Amino acid sequence: MNQELLEKLSECVEFGKINLASPYPPQMKGLPGADEITKEALEAGVTPTEILNDALITAMNKVGQKFSENKIFVPQMLLSAKAMSASMMHLKPFFANGSVKRKGTFILGTVYGDLHDIGKNLFGMMVEGAGWEVIDLGIDVKIEKFVEAVLQNPHAVVGISALLTTTMVHMKPVIDAIRIAVPETKIIVGGAPLSAEFASSIGADGYGKNPQEGIMWLDKISA
Repeated sequence: MNQELLEKLSECVEFGKINLASPYPPQMKGLPGADEITKEALEAGVTPTEILNDALITAMNKVGQKFSENKIFVPQMLLSAKAMSASMMHLKPFFANGSVKRKGTFILGTVYGDLHDIGKNLFGMMVEGAGWEVIDLGIDVKIEKFVEAVLQNPHAVVGISALLTTTMVHMKPVIDAIRIAVPETKIIVGGAPLSAEFASSIGADGYGKNPQEGIMWLDKISA
């Protein structure tokens, strides 16, 4: 029974079935979604750790892989991430009381001057689904706000996003300031105009071409 619930939940997340009311995907219309199945699983005695590892992370790995192979696109990924978030709402009390251990803390923000957030939000939801605590600083984030967040969470990993060639140049001053505040901080950057070469040139430790690559990098440094 428990394994069946985990498989159902994983399927809901993989295909973006958020809750009972959600009409998408059409083949799952009228069926319970990630919201209801997570609640049912917890009531049936499935542990939050099992839900995270055996359903959510498994499903989001499949979603990330399909995205990297161009088998699905951003709208489908967003629905999967929203289904995952609906499930995570039931797990947050267990993270808060320490009964489920996070992999680490991830600070995320779009660099100052840039108001784009779809890519950032998507990556943040997927990172949370991969077992991290995510601190989302939002868009148009000034250097001081990044530094303040790092000082408050000195062991956190930082993700910096930019969607414009005119704002990607603001990444290096942010990285330089973070290095001064907490030198050992690991930093990953991402966004449409970036490349691995650019990331390296501004002193970033990692580059996320897509959410899947970013999460693989996070898993590698947290292992």
